[in-house]
Amino acid sequence: MSKLNSALLDKAVVDILAFSTGESITRMGEEVKGKKRNFIETVEAQFTLKNYDPARDKRFSGTFKLPSVPRPNLKCCMLGNAAHCEQADRIGVDHMSVEDLKKLNKNKKLVKKLAKRYDFFLASDNMIKQIPRLLGPGLTKAGKFPSLLSGSDDMQEKINEVKSTIKFQMRKVMCLNVAVGNVEMDKQQIIVNTQLAANFLASLLKKQWQNIGQIYIKSTMGPAIQIFF
Repeated sequence: MSKLNSALLDKAVVDILAFSTGESITRMGEEVKGKKRNFIETVEAQFTLKNYDPARDKRFSGTFKLPSVPRPNLKCCMLGNAAHCEQADRIGVDHMSVEDLKKLNKNKKLVKKLAKRYDFFLASDNMIKQIPRLLGPGLTKAGKFPSLLSGSDDMQEKINEVKSTIKFQMRKVMCLNVAVGNVEMDKQQIIVNTQLAANFLASLLKKQWQNIGQIYIKSTMGPAIQIFF
């Protein structure tokens, strides 16, 4: 059950969307003028944990698929067999074959450059096992080891699934950030994504909501607005 105050969340999202179009919003009793940017701002939820010791408590990790794609502009590259490369071509997705990967010759700089160029990778099932041998550990180090695309999967559906999936992973810090939307989405889509992301994080924690101290949401260039105290 979500412990978020729906009126507070609704107001925060309304303000974020208004600010991103250049309207003025009221922050702490003062009027702040928004600004329209020349790119699509991402809306992010920022969580601060409490009563949690990263050194002693069990670390957690989990992924969750949001109903609305928060970052539609994430760039994908298909590391594929002939059929998958052809399919990628049809839907306008960049692709590389085994031969293309061999040309990189396990060169660390080139693999690093490849990892930087794309937000995520998909790989055909007969390719995924060969990737460490062909590229070395570069993609794994960048946190971008490919997701598997089997022969029966729909490529576009799989791409949308990866774009909709958020990941919470506890490291040594007490703050976690995830994308829950963008400023071109409907208010309701952002609200639902934020509620589901918060509920999912709570489900991963030992004392659930008692381990969440504060939650803020903000657009890339906008002010952070607190929605949970």
